[in-house]
Amino acid sequence: MPDFTAAATQRARVRVPLRFQDGYRADAELVTFHGLADGLEHIAVVLGDPAPGTTPLVRLHSECLTGDVFGSARCDCGPQLREAVERIAERGGVLLYLRQEGRGIGLYNKLDAYALQDQGLDTYAANAALGLPEDARDYTAAAQMLTALGIEVRDRVPTGVFATPDNVRYLRAKVLQTQHTLPLGDLAELNAG
Repeated sequence: MPDFTAAATQRARVRVPLRFQDGYRADAELVTFHGLADGLEHIAVVLGDPAPGTTPLVRLHSECLTGDVFGSARCDCGPQLREAVERIAERGGVLLYLRQEGRGIGLYNKLDAYALQDQGLDTYAANAALGLPEDARDYTAAAQMLTALGIEVRDRVPTGVFATPDNVRYLRAKVLQTQHTLPLGDLAELNAG
């Protein structure tokens, strides 16, 4: 059983040039860690250099193979990742890429939930029908990573809303079921279209 009180330490740092499908490029430093509470291989993506006296931007991004890698339009994960990298690179900060696919239920369960969503269930009802929690993520490792990097969270900055006709039901469920702060007015327009 992992020790949830232990501090994590930086394991290694490696420079990696990032290239996105739309042509956007950024240089990053990927940081790995020893001693993360959940034993998973999360990484910190360090981007840009914060100006003196400014607070670095931080984003916690849960892995989404379908959205981040394959560009799935069923969610807004890929566009959120892309936006976060650009915003952080401009201001300086870190993106924590957390290996918590499908809000922590795993890839296969997420795809099973997609099949139930195709039958009319929303994302949370689909998880419940599979006997899974609506959100199984744990952010202990993220807190450990931030501590190991010497970053203290001060404020919350909202991200963009990347609503499309393919993900409007998903986004609406996030607002209605878990009080995500997304403007429903924009979603209603897409749903009508």
